[in-house]
Amino acid sequence: MPGSIAEREEALRQRFPNWTPRTLHGAFDEAARDFAERPFLITDARTWTYAETADWSRRLAAGLIAIGVKPGDHVAIILANYPEFTALKLAISRVGAVAVPINIHNRTDELRYVLSQSRSALLVTMDRFRDNDYAAALDAIAPGWEFGGGGDALPSLSHVVLFETGEGCDRPGALRLVDLERDPVALPEVDPASDCDIIYTSGTTGSPKGVLLTHDMLTRTAFGSAWARAFEDERRILFSLPMYHVFGYVEGLLAVPFVGGAIVPQLRFDPHDTLAAVARHRVTDALLIPTMTLALLDAVEERDYDLSSWHSVLASGGRAPERLWKAIRDRLGIREITTGYGMTETTASTTVTRPDDPDARLLTTNGRQRDVGVAGDPADGHRLVTYRVVDPETGRVQPAGEVGELMARGIGVTRGYYDKPEATAAAFDAEGWLMTGDLGRIDEDGYITLVGRSKESYRCGGEQVLPSEIEDLLTGHADIVQAHVVPVPDERMGEVGVAFVVARDGAKLDPVALQRLTASRLARFKVPRHILVVNAADIPTTASGRARKFLLSEQAAAMLGQAS
Repeated sequence: MPGSIAEREEALRQRFPNWTPRTLHGAFDEAARDFAERPFLITDARTWTYAETADWSRRLAAGLIAIGVKPGDHVAIILANYPEFTALKLAISRVGAVAVPINIHNRTDELRYVLSQSRSALLVTMDRFRDNDYAAALDAIAPGWEFGGGGDALPSLSHVVLFETGEGCDRPGALRLVDLERDPVALPEVDPASDCDIIYTSGTTGSPKGVLLTHDMLTRTAFGSAWARAFEDERRILFSLPMYHVFGYVEGLLAVPFVGGAIVPQLRFDPHDTLAAVARHRVTDALLIPTMTLALLDAVEERDYDLSSWHSVLASGGRAPERLWKAIRDRLGIREITTGYGMTETTASTTVTRPDDPDARLLTTNGRQRDVGVAGDPADGHRLVTYRVVDPETGRVQPAGEVGELMARGIGVTRGYYDKPEATAAAFDAEGWLMTGDLGRIDEDGYITLVGRSKESYRCGGEQVLPSEIEDLLTGHADIVQAHVVPVPDERMGEVGVAFVVARDGAKLDPVALQRLTASRLARFKVPRHILVVNAADIPTTASGRARKFLLSEQAAAMLGQAS
């Protein structure tokens, strides 16, 4: 049982009385000195201690140097949540290179775009994973990559290193990750203010852009996660959210070293596997998105698991049905539930509810602007990121409680997008505030409530519609686990709404009855013209579980066009 929140905060305060800028590997090595024999990386197959992980990453760093990787080079990574991701990430940091983690679901054209736009000098990739054959994709992009890197197609790409997943790929002559390890060598000094990652945006409203994040931004934000959620000593965090995205990467992998804790990464989400891992590895915390949480609540009713170690959860990444929070407490036995909000451009979560907040905060907000203790700006409430709300049309700063576009500024905000000066300029206003594209309001206590995306709102018959209002109504239905409302063009009304809904397992949904429900509760212009019942797999999502609504709009137009 962890101590009280106040006791845990005091322990962190004693361990970190001041903040010194840190590199990624520097923060890890600090933990490895103090917790050398503690477990850091836990899988069903084996466990790596802090000392073993540090040594592994140094051997990989020597291998990177041996094949010519230099400080400042871009190293692309296509890896699921294998232990190798962690060791490689630290190795890239040690040599002063910049990691370019790539979404493992990217297809050939998307992969070609990121490798080219990022000017990556090295690619470390799985041979294949699930239904994605990366070796075949590389054949189409840069034939002969096993021996000549990217060739004429990707002139910046000098080498490709293959990680064999055991799913049946034989590429004679290709350099393998397991062969990259060397005896440790002298390593360069790395500036904490230098770039550590270029993380491509998930693209909820358009094509991805490479967000520039420094070592100092990442380590400060990771410490802020431990501070704001009051991590106890040796916290163990389980997650299947990918480490190529900031949620799993910062809130999991980078956060636990500050308390000598461990990560329990999973390659894919399965509710029964997750519950079994909690019991087997005595997990204390988990990172979840609403669809995962709902599946766990169903699974725990089917089998008995010892979940007595599990006391905390960060449930974020999308809109959650109101009934979710009570069910987490009642059926999973979780005592501390937090939810938050963030984006790649702000490094990770920048708002979070406190572990001891009343449930009303979980139900009505997306968390308070995050105090990160000594890692924050003392002149700005010890925050890394501060928000304000402005009127999207006039730019006027809105008073507390008024809805507008959320604007962000602070030392946790990216300086821009890699090699995209026009996109960078368009993302910031004249005062240097990042335009998030999210609509929300801030109350007098600094808690933020999201109400939608500015680019997701639409006008039906001249009236503005916020999809979140309709989605909240639909997910309040006992048999609906997801609802996503998007606009499609309409000759008479300009735009009309289309609702994609996903039913709970075993439930049947009647679109006509759902339309009657919305008509009885909403103004006429807000009622979706069409309600489409789909499977969860049909909803295109980002790595953090947010629906990619611009793709849903395209999908809706195509489906309705075929139906007419």
